[in-house]
Amino acid sequence: MKAVSVAPLLLALLVSVHKTEKSFENHKEKNVSKQEALNESRLLTMQDTFSSQAEDLARRKKNEERGHQLYKMSNKILKHSKSKKEKEEAYQLLTEAADMGHLKAMEKLAAALLFGYHGPQNITAAVILYETLAEKGSHKGQTALVYYTFGSLGGNLISQMILGYRYWVGINVPRNCEAALTNYRKVAYFIANKLEKNEEMPVEKVRLMEKSENLSSNNDFLDWDVYQYYKFLAERGDTQIQVFLGQLHLAGRKGLEKDHSKAFYYFLKAAKAGNTHGMAFLGKMFLEGSVAVTQSNASAFKYFTMAAEKGNAVGLWGLGVLYFQGKGVPVNYTEAFKYFHIAAEKGLADAQFQLGVMYHSGSGVRKDYKLAFKYFYLASQNGQPIAVYYLAQMYAAGTGVFRSCQNAVELYRSVCELGSWSEKFLTAYFAYQDGNIDSSLIQYALLAEMGYEVAQSNSAFILESEQVKILSNDQMYPLALLLWNRAAAQGNAFARVKTGDYHFYGYGTKKDYVTAAIHYSLAVDHHIAQAMFNLAYMYEHGLGIPEDIHLAKRWYDLAAQTNPDASIPVFLARMKLEVKLLFSEMQLFKFTSSWKMSKLDTVLRPHWDLFALVVIVILLVLLIRNR
Repeated sequence: MKAVSVAPLLLALLVSVHKTEKSFENHKEKNVSKQEALNESRLLTMQDTFSSQAEDLARRKKNEERGHQLYKMSNKILKHSKSKKEKEEAYQLLTEAADMGHLKAMEKLAAALLFGYHGPQNITAAVILYETLAEKGSHKGQTALVYYTFGSLGGNLISQMILGYRYWVGINVPRNCEAALTNYRKVAYFIANKLEKNEEMPVEKVRLMEKSENLSSNNDFLDWDVYQYYKFLAERGDTQIQVFLGQLHLAGRKGLEKDHSKAFYYFLKAAKAGNTHGMAFLGKMFLEGSVAVTQSNASAFKYFTMAAEKGNAVGLWGLGVLYFQGKGVPVNYTEAFKYFHIAAEKGLADAQFQLGVMYHSGSGVRKDYKLAFKYFYLASQNGQPIAVYYLAQMYAAGTGVFRSCQNAVELYRSVCELGSWSEKFLTAYFAYQDGNIDSSLIQYALLAEMGYEVAQSNSAFILESEQVKILSNDQMYPLALLLWNRAAAQGNAFARVKTGDYHFYGYGTKKDYVTAAIHYSLAVDHHIAQAMFNLAYMYEHGLGIPEDIHLAKRWYDLAAQTNPDASIPVFLARMKLEVKLLFSEMQLFKFTSSWKMSKLDTVLRPHWDLFALVVIVILLVLLIRNR
């Protein structure tokens, strides 16, 4: 066999490889030149794109800065403006800021459109704006569109309140105390911190139905002429009025704006005249400091001491705070405890609260949760809101007391309801007073959804007034019934009577005498004369409950005893009842009933009670004329 030489094969392979490489290099050179041209083109395109993006970014940044400036200007005007024209100018700036994509401006503008703040109400535009906000991840947008769960997960406090209330009552979700506790606790923690810094102040919650029943009474807001009279007395040297006006201006109560300058002025006048409350409140203002009063521990110590030496409880509490926190004096828990204890014995809620804090934390005293609970409870009963928060914490954790989810939730709720959103009670009331019914209803409705019983009652009251334009008539009564029912479930006895009325007359639901009787029976436990009268009428006629004349008489009498205003209606009802009893017991009436009563029933059965009332009234008129 001839040997095969591999050299020519290798040579041919090398030549082939060389040619292939050469061809590849030539092809590569051509491709490189094409690629370079393509890359250069892409580079130019990218440069243009980046340039365009940079310009767009710069424009957006400029818009954001401009939007932020407009938003700040708008807020500044709204904060200090008093005239309608200035407020309209502020909302024009707000609109421009919103057009530039400023998120907070969009949120505020959406609320203005929804609630009708300082301009025409436009619910459609508000919903569109809230939808845009929700897409951008705004918690307020999510809340407004009833995205309760998503908003809650995002940390929005209003959403958490709504979700807490829904879990607590069981609205569209199973009742779950622990879930309600989780949501309410988060909100209460935030509010308690604000309260400690004096950044949250409770507002008056006016009940519209009480206003309509007693128009001459206005305890929630100080009339201008009354305020002027108080000012006159204060200038004449009435120290009690001076302190009263100082407190109103300090807290911004009774419809007056918060004004520390005026508060300081009145407290100083009272203090110079020897009023210990004036001295103590001056000490408090110096302790806290404000725009009108520069913070000064030395001045606070001076005025607190002046008040405390005369036995003033606020002055004693103030000295306790200074020693407890070491402000202007060395920290001394023993001295702090002494002053707090004396002031607490005088019934001062803040001092009772401070004693609770000391026992709770073991500051200067042996830690004692039972004593802490005692003082927190006393302070809460005297209106100290942060003490309520501490009680809720103790019930939630089972510290010093048996753990109670229900008690914890109820206490947390009362703290949550002190949040800044409760200011809508004022704007809603003023809108109602100005005749802007739709705006008032929407504001109350939001608060009602958050669980405020007063807002639920007010919303229902507005709905049944039939002045609402944004809802059709067939929507109003079912919604009003729902709100009355929710208010009744929170202990409002008047709302319970209303719920009974709706079932009795078939407003927003089918007539149901049995359910009506149940609601009236629940309302009488709260000593409501109207419920007693209604229940008596139902016993008299056997509506929803067995007919029982004796029980009817009993409930009529109780209604008159409970409320003197019910005396005349009860007298007429009793007279009618006695006439009915007389007829039923007359033997002659029984003999002739077979043919006469059938005709009488046919004619008078639907209006028997009215006929009897007319006869009684005629008899009374004749008796009075012949006296």
